Amino acid sequence: MAYAVAHIKKGGARALKAGGMWIYDNEIASVTGEYKDGDVVAVEDFDGYFLGYGFLNSHSKIRIRILSRRREHEITEAFLEQRIRDCWEYRKAVCDTDSCRLVFGEADFLPGFVVDKFADVLVVQSLALGIDRWKHFLVDALKRVLLEDGIAIRGVYERSDAKVRTLEGMERVKGFLGEEFDTKVRIVENGVQYIVDVKEGQKTGFFLDQKYNRRAAARLCRGGKVLDCFTHTGSFALNAGKAGAKSVLGVDASALGVAQAEENARLNGLEDIVHFQCEDVFELLPRLEREGEQYDVVILDPPAFTKSRSSVRNAVRGYREINLRAMKLIRDGGYLATCSCSHFMTPELFLKTVEEAARDAHRRLRQVEYRTQAPDHPILLNAEESYYLKFCIFQVCGVR
Repeated sequence: MAYAVAHIKKGGARALKAGGMWIYDNEIASVTGEYKDGDVVAVEDFDGYFLGYGFLNSHSKIRIRILSRRREHEITEAFLEQRIRDCWEYRKAVCDTDSCRLVFGEADFLPGFVVDKFADVLVVQSLALGIDRWKHFLVDALKRVLLEDGIAIRGVYERSDAKVRTLEGMERVKGFLGEEFDTKVRIVENGVQYIVDVKEGQKTGFFLDQKYNRRAAARLCRGGKVLDCFTHTGSFALNAGKAGAKSVLGVDASALGVAQAEENARLNGLEDIVHFQCEDVFELLPRLEREGEQYDVVILDPPAFTKSRSSVRNAVRGYREINLRAMKLIRDGGYLATCSCSHFMTPELFLKTVEEAARDAHRRLRQVEYRTQAPDHPILLNAEESYYLKFCIFQVCGVR
């Protein structure tokens, strides 16, 4: 097969050579041969050394997304189906596959392609131009591979409505891929039942990356009074209730999220223990402090406060504020579960921010656990965008 060739500048493609998956626009000296945006091109270093095959898009600052580093591995249907098989074999080895992320973009060597499985429904995100051309083939391949293990997929919904598509020169789209079906899907995770709204919920409808972090936090909630901030559809709160918490309050600014959380509480028979309210967490925490409320466990699972390096400073202020307020609400010897889902907040910066909040709150922290995202969201070392979730559990102590 004849490919156009992208020639890298001398000293360019450093991230790629270190193990990453992206080549930026300012690293390319020239492209020779015929191509259209979204085509696969061969990539050669300044001296002609072969570096790989990848999708090229002249509209994106991420000019090339690498698919393969071996010359003999040309990008064919057979190659891509093997990538899909590799994704499924990995999930079977590392996690509960009833509901999980089946494909995680660059970390699964399928750049820009994300698929979540909720019971017998798939939710697809296609976030890069090159992979978008293969979207239907990849979905069909997934269905074939799953069926070989007796798993029949009854429906596929596309949630390619993320803003990042506009950076690729693409429209934001959502809708059924194939026949229509009921988009409210019942799943079970950690023994807790949920109704996942794959059509209207945030991102793909449910945050599977916190699966094992929810279980870890729940262990500390038995018999306690628990506050779950940014509860979304109630997942941390319901895990706490299922684990035997005495009372749980889940808070979120989204009325839709709170309504879904209340539905999920009823589904699990926890409506007398787990309650929800729609409120801004930044306004709620100071008020609870003024009212003298104290909790055994406080959980902070906020949305990403920064999606770019330029706004990290503001994000630090936000994380410091909510952690400081949360610590003041925790009884001596109680627990704080806190996290950041922005990869621009490095682990070092996040821990430093929480430490500063503890100092300002006149509390001392003892680390119980440091965790990341669930293994179905694998972290590819040297591809920093794949490592985004930092999750910490601390015991909060007063002066001793």
